[in-house]
Amino acid sequence: MKTSGKIRRIGYSFLAVVLLATAFYSVFERVSLYSENDSVAVMAAALTLSKGNFTIKRATKIPVKKPENKSPKSKTPPVEKETKSSAFSEKYYNTFSSHSGKKKYPIYTKQYRVGGEKYDNFYVKNNTNYNLNIGETLKQELGFKLEKTKSIQVLIYHTHTSESFIDCDVGYYYSDYPTRTKDNRYNVTAVGDEIETQLKRAGIGVVHDKTSHDDMYTGSYSRSRNTIEKYLKKYPDIKVTLDIHRDSIGSDTFKVKPTFTYKGKKGAQVMILSGYDPNGYFDFPNWNYNLRFALKLQKNLETNYSGMTRPLDFGNFAYNMNVNTGSLLIEVGADGNTLDEAKYSGKLLGKALSQVLQNSQ
Repeated sequence: MKTSGKIRRIGYSFLAVVLLATAFYSVFERVSLYSENDSVAVMAAALTLSKGNFTIKRATKIPVKKPENKSPKSKTPPVEKETKSSAFSEKYYNTFSSHSGKKKYPIYTKQYRVGGEKYDNFYVKNNTNYNLNIGETLKQELGFKLEKTKSIQVLIYHTHTSESFIDCDVGYYYSDYPTRTKDNRYNVTAVGDEIETQLKRAGIGVVHDKTSHDDMYTGSYSRSRNTIEKYLKKYPDIKVTLDIHRDSIGSDTFKVKPTFTYKGKKGAQVMILSGYDPNGYFDFPNWNYNLRFALKLQKNLETNYSGMTRPLDFGNFAYNMNVNTGSLLIEVGADGNTLDEAKYSGKLLGKALSQVLQNSQ
């Protein structure tokens, strides 16, 4: 009996050792399934003994709190403006040529004047949380002064250089109408030419860059930024940079052209954009100076050419306006406007700019 009891004790001890070894093997086997980065999970694996029974707790992968992903300061907007548009065209679009098999869509004329807050004779759409006092802001001085010199002080450029216009005011377009072209006779650079002419006539030194920045829309603002910095280095007296665009309003089956009439002639309405950056995300600390410039130009345009402006767009963006205190982005018309309408507005815009800039001298 003593011998058999002793044998039983030895057997129990051997069994306990086997079970313990098995338990440890199971733990280490599961631990090996985790990657080197899962040290917290390894720590969570546990083996406990309770009342002689072995219990292996399932190793749980404990989530590690990652540091906050703070957005880096950027000199360009996180998302670039894009429009639905056809492929580039290398040739002149002729409304009256053969468009066999193509669908015909309408172009509607509309004047956009009301929207947001009204002040005097114009409107401002404040899309920010900033408590904007338009009257007080208009009284404040610009953030730059043009020198009475022949040096280059204004840069005109185009982030979306290929944005173009239709050729004739007939109220329709065909589905093969390309809204982008590299032919500078028919895109926004032609509008820039009109602005440039008026500034030069006023004795203001200006350079007009026509570099194509939008062969691909993605990255176009980064490329135009490089162009701006090149000119700022070449012409250190530049105080004003103007990014001239055209808008796109409508859908795949119709277009809307923002239009006004001055002295019996149709022109394309313009929309001025001014950015806001309260938290430094866009590295745009002097946004308020650009806003003053935008408001003064808006008021001048409406005073001299009533109905020419759409409500000023004041929003959370930079669009390269943070290069100095005299930078604006201006949309001249839309892809339903004719080239003549857009160029006419470019001429009037150039005259208004000349007055605002001369007042800063």
